Amino acid sequence: MELQIAAQNMELSPAVRRYIERKLGRLNRHLPNIIASRVEIIEEKTKSPQRRYVVQVTLDSSGTLLRGERRGGDLFTAIDKVAEIMDRQIEHYKGKLYEKGRGSSLTRNEFSEGEEAMEPPRKVVKVKRFAIKPMPVAEAIDQMELLGHDFFLFLNADTGEVNLLYRRKDGNYGQIEPELG
Repeated sequence: MELQIAAQNMELSPAVRRYIERKLGRLNRHLPNIIASRVEIIEEKTKSPQRRYVVQVTLDSSGTLLRGERRGGDLFTAIDKVAEIMDRQIEHYKGKLYEKGRGSSLTRNEFSEGEEAMEPPRKVVKVKRFAIKPMPVAEAIDQMELLGHDFFLFLNADTGEVNLLYRRKDGNYGQIEPELG
């Protein structure tokens, strides 16, 4: 597994890099087909010291992406928390693969009392079709705001490709440009 570590607004010491490699390198034992993993550490200048460090982890497991993010006042605590999240996501993903392999049409749901219940799987309940027209990113942002949506699918006039624009938690926008894999 290739582990890429990037930092913004800070320098990572070798000790922090080793800690990240030790904590997140273990994930490969739970899910051996991880192709690549990326860890991003961001130090934000916030009023709340408990939310200063942001640790984002993205795992690529043969085309399936698993992602986790945690904030914390202490970098090592944030790394520990995101490692726990990724462990849970991997277990959830492996559980789905197991159920899919068994041909089960129902998924298990654990209750706090320890009893198990079967619930129907999630399914698409509505399909929406609409025409998309070429537009620049700025116009797509305007359209998204006018519609009051948190995301907007459009044909990028600059690239000629379908892009997805979304509103981030920080109020800015993100843009997804799909690539064929």
